[in-house]
Amino acid sequence: MTPTHPLEASTIRTLYWRILPFLILCYVVAFLDRVNVGFAALHMNADLGFTASVYGLGAGIFSIGYFLFEVPSNLIMNKVGERIWIARIMVSWGLISAGFAFIQGQNSFFVMRFLLGVAEAGFFPGIVLYLSRWFPARVLGSATAIFILGLPIAVLVGAPISTAILANMHDIAGFKNWQWLFLLEGFLAVIVGVVAFFVLGNGPASVKWLSPDQRKWLTSTLDAERRVKESQRTYGVMEALLSGKVALLAFAIFCNITALFGITLWMPQIIKGFGGLTNTQAGLLTAVPYFCAGVAMVFNARHSDRTGELRLHVLVPACIGAAGLVMTGLSSSPQLAMLGICIGAAGILSSNILFWPLPSMFLTGAAAAAGIALVNSVGNLGGFVGPYITGWAKDFFGNYAASMCMLAGMVALYGLIIYTFVTAMNRKVVSIPGETN
Repeated sequence: MTPTHPLEASTIRTLYWRILPFLILCYVVAFLDRVNVGFAALHMNADLGFTASVYGLGAGIFSIGYFLFEVPSNLIMNKVGERIWIARIMVSWGLISAGFAFIQGQNSFFVMRFLLGVAEAGFFPGIVLYLSRWFPARVLGSATAIFILGLPIAVLVGAPISTAILANMHDIAGFKNWQWLFLLEGFLAVIVGVVAFFVLGNGPASVKWLSPDQRKWLTSTLDAERRVKESQRTYGVMEALLSGKVALLAFAIFCNITALFGITLWMPQIIKGFGGLTNTQAGLLTAVPYFCAGVAMVFNARHSDRTGELRLHVLVPACIGAAGLVMTGLSSSPQLAMLGICIGAAGILSSNILFWPLPSMFLTGAAAAAGIALVNSVGNLGGFVGPYITGWAKDFFGNYAASMCMLAGMVALYGLIIYTFVTAMNRKVVSIPGETN
């Protein structure tokens, strides 16, 4: 909701401008290093002899490492503080991403993708937790949505940068173009990670850029919200990890991320498959669906925040996104297929951004750190399933029709689950065996 009190409005405005731009930059760099393999694949696959199935498996293995180390990473961050741990994550994943320049075949590709997932584990849920410690609940959804805009921005910025590197840096200093892509974009993450150590604060009480009145209002508001949640239902770490609510949210976001990464890590190749495009043209056109997604994300988040309605703002975009993917898979027209993938990306992402404040509706403290991490780690297994089934279906059927329809079903199921979950939460009754509110 829009803040009404002048002190509240000025504090929220300060938080937006002092916290979100740098976090968006961090997410842009993070997502760029996660998906640049999709651009590199236009050349790397041929150079190293990767089939669609091998590439899809390697692209997805990232999520296995992410899954295994997500919860421990977030619990460590809860102990040592956001500034140190987020900086550590970015530096380590940047070095590993740069190391992709030296892979020799499918085994080293698989190992490096796994290690990249290990290094990045904890970043996204850590930022979600970080935001919950700065922004009151009534604006947390909008703040999270603005942060997640880093995802389409990463592709909008990354598509022309990545294609320019691939087009202009072949056989320089003995490295191929795709090797330069990994080196340059990996070291960018290292630089931003070092800066993060000096820029991020560990909480409202530790920063000097809030006035005394703003600091007092913000800390008292956040403390009051925490006390309300704790009075309704207090979760320990293990209870949060075993919670049926957390499990349901984890499965829901797994469905969404399966669809998201099923198209994201294949998009340059899907678009090239429309016919008549060079690698550079296909790479540049990859930015178009994410421009559409960025516009849809802003509109959907602002409208949801203004109206206070969440369920339909998840369900409707999810179903529209599913329809777009079906259009992409079944259309024989390149123009309609391109329109479909634009609609699909917009629907998937604009429904995704409203998900992340949900765990904070009933989790606090270390339980929130563990619960959000578990939700995200299970969800990111979709980052394995989506790319792999897309590659497998491409090899088996010879096209992307079957995989697009499967991904469409996943994102539609996500929308239905969240609609049902939020309805139950609003009624203060969640029908999960063994749990009460």
